Amino acid sequence: MSTAPTIALLFPGQGSQSVGMGRAFYDANPEARAVFEEADDALNFALSDIIFNGPEDTLKLTENTQPAILTVSIAALRVLQPELDARNLTIAYAAGHSLGEYSAHVAAHTFSFADAVRTVRARGQFMQAAVPAGQGAMAAILGLNLPDIEASCAAVSAELAPEVVTTANLNSPDQTVISGSAAAVARVAELCKELGAKRAVMLPVSGPFHSPLMMPAQHQLEHQLQSVTFQPARFPVASNIDAQFHLQPDAIRDALIRQVTGTVRWVECINQLQLSNVTNYIEVGPGKVLSGLNRQIDRALNTTNVEDPASLEKTLAVLTA
Repeated sequence: MSTAPTIALLFPGQGSQSVGMGRAFYDANPEARAVFEEADDALNFALSDIIFNGPEDTLKLTENTQPAILTVSIAALRVLQPELDARNLTIAYAAGHSLGEYSAHVAAHTFSFADAVRTVRARGQFMQAAVPAGQGAMAAILGLNLPDIEASCAAVSAELAPEVVTTANLNSPDQTVISGSAAAVARVAELCKELGAKRAVMLPVSGPFHSPLMMPAQHQLEHQLQSVTFQPARFPVASNIDAQFHLQPDAIRDALIRQVTGTVRWVECINQLQLSNVTNYIEVGPGKVLSGLNRQIDRALNTTNVEDPASLEKTLAVLTA
């Protein structure tokens, strides 16, 4: 007799956006279409038009990207959920990468979708305004161990003070993103290449996210989140900031606040889910970035994605095999 899978949902963050994302579900499914309409109503402008029609430069503005990815992710969830229910499959855990942590908490009924979409729109505005354009940067370091990267960040931060650089995303054993002052990030990228990194790639981002330079945004978001009604999460959500499961409102709110300047500890989040005996990981939302990171973390992880009707059918086939 087969046992039911233990399912964890994974929700993507920025970097997963593309014009037209979510359109297949919007056209085919009333539940998905209602999510886009709810987002437009909550924000008092046609976010759905930007998602489906662009232009790309407008979608890439972080104040638009963040609510857009959240909306597409929750639309996919609204289609997936009844399919799981019909098969007596339950969601045991969730995690989201940076922005995706908000999607995970909407899935866990921690707060409403309308509150979430308004909050991440403001979060994007706060983050964009925190550092003048050109003063901050981020870079992906590939193929170098984390201790060497952390040591390089510490050395350059001391050397170039008050310029600062730190680890921002611990995405996989082979991929770490650094963030901070533009000159400091460029210097660490060069040091890492000297230490044997396969590549050091400057990222096309609009700010030094998940670094101490985001502290003004963190303070503003803290005030914003005080107006949001939180409920205990219906299932555990792994927090980016400490890779711990939080269920209670105060702990969840605190984790989301500290996440703005803190490191996204993604490898540890996945490790925590592995320790919880998760058997199936479903990336819910646009793209397959997290599915790719799962392969880098542990190729044995059974990971599928849901972003359109075709990928939904593939996921359901795996779950019921």
